[in-house]
Parts: sequence; C-alpha cells; structure tokens
Amino acid sequence: MECPRPDGVAGSAPDPRRWWGLVVIALAQLMVVLDSTIVNIALPSAQRELGMSDTNRQWVITAYTLAFGGLLLLGGRIADLVGRKTTFMVGLVGFAVASGLGGAATGSGLLFGARALQGAFAALLAPSALSLLTTTFTLGKERGKAFGIYGAIAGGGSAIGLIAGGLLTEYLDWRWCLYVNVPVAAVALTGASVVLRDRPGRRHARLDVPGAALGCGGLVALVYGCSEAGPRGWSSGPVLGLLAGGAALLALFAWWQTRARHPLLPPHIVRDRTRAGSFLTMALTVIAMFGMFLFMTYYFQVVLGYSPVKTGMAFLPLTVTIVVGSTQISARLLHRLAPRLLMVPGALLVSAGLYLLTFLTARSAYATHVLPAELLVGLGMSLVFMPVTATATKGVAPHDAGVTSATVNTAQQVGGSIGTALLNTIATSATATYLTSRLADAARRNGGGAVPPAQRAAIVHDGVVHGFTVAIGIGAAIMLLTAAVAGLMVTARPPRPGPGPDGGGAAGVRDGAVVHEEHSEHGEHGEHGEHGEHGEEGGDREEGEEGKDGEHEAEGARGSVRRPSADPG
Repeated sequence: MECPRPDGVAGSAPDPRRWWGLVVIALAQLMVVLDSTIVNIALPSAQRELGMSDTNRQWVITAYTLAFGGLLLLGGRIADLVGRKTTFMVGLVGFAVASGLGGAATGSGLLFGARALQGAFAALLAPSALSLLTTTFTLGKERGKAFGIYGAIAGGGSAIGLIAGGLLTEYLDWRWCLYVNVPVAAVALTGASVVLRDRPGRRHARLDVPGAALGCGGLVALVYGCSEAGPRGWSSGPVLGLLAGGAALLALFAWWQTRARHPLLPPHIVRDRTRAGSFLTMALTVIAMFGMFLFMTYYFQVVLGYSPVKTGMAFLPLTVTIVVGSTQISARLLHRLAPRLLMVPGALLVSAGLYLLTFLTARSAYATHVLPAELLVGLGMSLVFMPVTATATKGVAPHDAGVTSATVNTAQQVGGSIGTALLNTIATSATATYLTSRLADAARRNGGGAVPPAQRAAIVHDGVVHGFTVAIGIGAAIMLLTAAVAGLMVTARPPRPGPGPDGGGAAGVRDGAVVHEEHSEHGEHGEHGEHGEHGEEGGDREEGEEGKDGEHEAEGARGSVRRPSADPG
C-alpha cells in the first residue's frame, strides 16, 4: 500500500485517517516506553515468587534495555528495507507473544528470556512507529500537534508505567504487568491494518550485516558493562574490558559506515549539526532522568513505606505535567520558535527540579520537596522531549526515516541504561561511605557496643537517601550540560511565516516535501539533494532518482506557494 503524499504538497490531499493513525502509533509507543518501568514496582513480588537472588533480579530490567538499545539501529534499517508498516505489525505481534511468555514464566530464566525477546521486538516496533509518524505528519501546526502527543508519551511513558505497575501489582498480580500488553497490542494491530499507510520498502537494497554486528555488539557491550558496574565496581576487570571492547567496536562501526555501500547508519544522518545535537540532547536527558525514577521508587516504597499504588500515584503530577506541557506548550510553540529556545529552558527547569530533590531527607517531604520538583521536572521534560524528537527527524529522506527514528530511540534507551548504571553506582558508593562513617560514630557514642536496631534502621534510611541525593545532584549537573549542548549544537531556525496552508508558509511546504531545511551558515545540503546527486553512498541510482523527484516536487510546491507574491521575502 502506497504512502500518501505529504500534506500540503500541490496535487495531494491529507490522509483523512491520519489522526486515527496517530492513535495507533501512540498506543504502540506507549506500550514500548512504559514497559521499561512498569515492572519496577512489580519486581519485589516477582522476585519473591520466582526465587530470584538480589544479584540476578536486575536482569528483569537489564535484559529488556540491553536487547532494545542494542538492536534499535538494526530494527530501524529493517523498517526502511522491508517497509515501516510491515515492520510495525511484526513488532506488535512479537511483543505480544513475548509479553505472554513473560507473564506465564515459572522460573527466572524464562522471565529474563521473555524480557530480552520483548526488547528485540521493541527494537522493530519503536523506530517504525516514529518513522510512520514522521512521514505522515509533515507540516507545521499538524506536525507540532502530532509530535506534541508523541513527545508526551516519550517523556511521560516511564512515569505512566510506574502508575500502571502499582495498580496492576496491588489489585491483580505482578504477571499482569506483562499480560496487559497482549490486548493492547491486539488493538494496535487491528488499527494498524486498517488506518496506517506506507510505501513499500526498498527490497533491492541489502542489509549491512557487518555494520549490524559491530554496532549492536558495541552497544550491548557498553550497556552490559555499565549495568555490571553496580555490583562489580567501575574499576573491575570485566567492566573495564566490556567498556573498552564496546568503545572499540563502536569505533570500528563508525569507520565501517563510511565505507559500506548500504550503511546501517548513513553518515549524513549524524553529520548534520542540529540532528547530532538532538541525539546528544536526548541521550544526556535520559541519563539524568532514569536514575530519578529508580531512586524515587525506592524512596517512596522503602523509605516512606508507600504501597505500590500509592507509589505509582505519587508520580501522577509528573506525568500530568509532561502531557499538558507537551500538548499545550511545546506543540503550540514549536512552529513559532527555534527548537533550542524550548530545549534550553526545558533542560534548566529539569536541572532545577532535580536540584530541589537533593534536599530530601528520610522524613516525609512530599508536599515541600517532591511535588514542586515533579512539576519543574515534568514541565522541563515536555519542553525537551517533544522538540528533540521532532527536530531530529525533520527533513529526513523517506528511505532514511526508519534509521533516523531508530537513532532517536537508541539515544533514549542507551542513555537510560548508562544513566541507571552510572547513577546507581554513585548512589551505592555514597551510601556505603555514609553508613561506614555514621555507624562507627554511633558505636563510639554507645561506648563501643552494638548500635540499637531502631537507631541502626534510622541511620540506614538516612544513608540510602543520602546516596540518592548525591546521585540526583549529578543528574542536575548533567542537565546543565544538556542545556549547553542544545544551545550550541541545535541551530535549526524557526519556520518562516508565510501564506502556507497550515500557517507555516513556504517552510511548511518544504517540510511537506520531506526536504531538509538548509542551514546556509554551514553550507549543508538537504538529504534529498545529497541522495539525488550521489545516491546512497554513491551506489543506489534508484534512490538518487527518488531524491531528484523530491527536489523537483519541492521546487514546484514552493513555486506554487510563492507565485502570488512579487516580494521574494
């Protein structure tokens, strides 16, 4: 089934079912994003029932993020080659099957394997969903609204997962945190078969197998090394070996992509300064944020004694703020302001919210510390996630939409894995240092005798919270770095006002033709221009012709818009 021509291009009409398509895409993306956190609150119950050790329980989370982050680039390229709609539907079916296996697990090994299988199919599903969104909504206001909804899901899905996990665990069973994906996937699959449209994949092209092995292997080694740093320590031989090996494989991957005929990640995707800045902004934001979700979950349940439902509901203000900010603020301003004018203030707001959490104590301080921090962080995330996603995927050639979307998701998943491992290690070390010092002091004050149980428990809670606040403080500093990266690297200009059909003017029609908006100060070329002249890496004549057609189509569209005005401005 062929993809509808972009809205606003002369001679085409918007797909009347595009908003129903957004519902399907959003439902699938929500399922993928919230699955990163929905099992967090259920993990203590699953651990007790399946007899997992404290050392091995982390694999319920890590197996998913490892497979997801390590295979995303491959999934994005498969979406480009096979077709986005086909890949999307295969991903839905596989994700549902893996969820059913995990829910029915009778042992920890089966649960770990099912979670890894979920991550593998999520790596097919997520990039195809984002690339379908990118090629369906291409003009200013509609694109802003669509990406506002998508950004709300990308930013708020993790918090929604915590709420859903609490409700399902307390009122049903921890297994329903996995079973719930089956009916959701069934609804999304039915909707996808009816309302989604896409052009066929490029079946004449070939998959970059060496690139897939190098890229996936490097990412898996890097994420696995970070996940092992918690129990083993950053200076341990296995961790250093994994990190060094992962870095070496990724360096080889980058070298190979400049020489491959059909690269897994075409170099021009990351050569664009604004797009590279968007990828880096996404990764740094998630590095800082994922630790907060983990720490606050333990703070609510372990330190304050909240139930699973109360823990989930404690995140509700954060979720609501993200959704409202993405749909009512970012979506309205994206087509009026330069993206960095949203990203930089957003990163600063997140940093301020995280800094406020560094003043937490073991005594309940929800109204005075947690709630204000959640509102600041939620508003900031809504100003970062939505424009980052929209800017990173803007102006990409249709045949590169899948791999570009996969790179956005890779930045998010790998950033989350690195952030969790990094900040968890910092928190654990700070807690251990605090406990060693304070318990020794307490023992001396008691004349060298044993510390009473009640006093010891209070010191342990204080130590745990101290570790959390130290790590969250590092997260606040990372968000300051994120603001600097977004301000210096994301140089895209705001859409030029004009008589375009959506109020976006000529710039909107250019986006509708899926032509990369040129940055004259850098002398960059549009994606279609590059492919039109050279094909993909100098090898693909058919793609080159597609690029030329895109250029001619865009010039015609620009001419049809500008012709009524004699003023070239």
